[in-house]
Amino acid sequence: MSWSYFIEISQWVFLLYFSGINLGYLILNFTAVYSIYHYMNEHVVSELPGGASDVLPPVSLLVPGYNEEETIVASIHALLQLDYPEYEIIIINDGSKDKTIDVLIEAFDLIEFPEAYRNRIDTKPIRQFYRSSTNHKIRVIDKENGGKADAINVGINAALYPLFCTVDADSILQQNSLQRVVQPFLEDSDTIASGGTVRVVNGCKVKKGFLYRAGMPDHPLAIFQIIEYLRAFLFGRLGWSPMNALLIISGAFGVFHKETVVSVGGYRNDTVGEDMELVVRLHRILRKRKKPYRITFVPDPICWTEAPESIRVLARQRIRWQRGLAESLFGNISLLFNPRSGAVGFFAFPFMLLFECLGPVVEFFGYIIITTGYIQGLITTEIFLMLLAVAIGFGILLSITALLLEELSFHVYQKPTDIIKLFVGVVFENVGYRQLTSFWRMIGFTQWILGKKGSWGEMTRKPTWKQ
Repeated sequence: MSWSYFIEISQWVFLLYFSGINLGYLILNFTAVYSIYHYMNEHVVSELPGGASDVLPPVSLLVPGYNEEETIVASIHALLQLDYPEYEIIIINDGSKDKTIDVLIEAFDLIEFPEAYRNRIDTKPIRQFYRSSTNHKIRVIDKENGGKADAINVGINAALYPLFCTVDADSILQQNSLQRVVQPFLEDSDTIASGGTVRVVNGCKVKKGFLYRAGMPDHPLAIFQIIEYLRAFLFGRLGWSPMNALLIISGAFGVFHKETVVSVGGYRNDTVGEDMELVVRLHRILRKRKKPYRITFVPDPICWTEAPESIRVLARQRIRWQRGLAESLFGNISLLFNPRSGAVGFFAFPFMLLFECLGPVVEFFGYIIITTGYIQGLITTEIFLMLLAVAIGFGILLSITALLLEELSFHVYQKPTDIIKLFVGVVFENVGYRQLTSFWRMIGFTQWILGKKGSWGEMTRKPTWKQ
């Protein structure tokens, strides 16, 4: 095969790939707009329907933490302010090397407590149980390091209530978020999992665990991630949820039926994408068991989380996410086109496999091949510009649509300057940043192919939002 013929074939593959992925996202966008329109009409955002709070089920909040001394106290104070009738907070210190356990002991007056513990899911050994002497809601478990999944499994074993909610140690929940994310369990008894929206806390103002002003960060990396999160949650997850084809609930904020999770073995600790893997496995196993279930996304409960502002940390995060995606999909590959799998196996799974898992490889090499062909004169200027328009122009269009939907529905960012920053960020997110993340994701996929072991890893915190 000659080089010119290879370039010609590649340009059509590249065009078909980007046309396919953008068509898929446009369909999800229309589904999301329809869903959010009905959701906003059927739900009052500020409060639950009358009397609903009286029947809210008790929830165990699980907060796994590793080297979180900078942010964990603020996050726990936020959880203590939740507008919810009955819940407990279980903090799992996963063998931190910093002073996480010390700041918890001091902040919440922890005392050692001999607790009955049922090891329903195997985990790393536990060092010590603590209870707060000043707040009955708070328990702390200090354990040997085993990773995030292992820490959550410890929390599941210790949880007293039928529902558990996972919350990252660097995250802040709004006061009504838990009410909102639990509501699907009241509306449909088949609900086994529900997830809310995750937003970037960088640039916001938090005082004593309460977020009192949403703002825009100064660092462009954080702005780009705000756009990514809006696009992923308002369109991606809201689009799949009505079909009961949601393949991921963020580990930063999700509620699960405890007994169902225990019945499938809990979180796997041999994957770096434990949150997605659990959801995909729930689909696969419950479909196999012919058991009715629903996994739901709720758009208005918000969890604010810190986004990395370091290229090194962001790269490590995206590499880890891509490996987790590959592990989740290929580890449950029998769900693909299974006669019992419904929309999740015939639409969501192949879409994620083709465009999210394998896509970064196609995209990265596509850019290189097409640019090389143009430089060598094998691709005309018209074709080159058309390919860029499809690859970049549609990405900008989808991001702008996500911002417009955000403004028309929730309007979290109210300052005109914040909106301007977001619209400017849309352009640069699709020209440079997106290509860089594709490169990182390709590295993650390559590491998975090569069988490289993963770990939870560390993230450098810069909690400038905390006061």
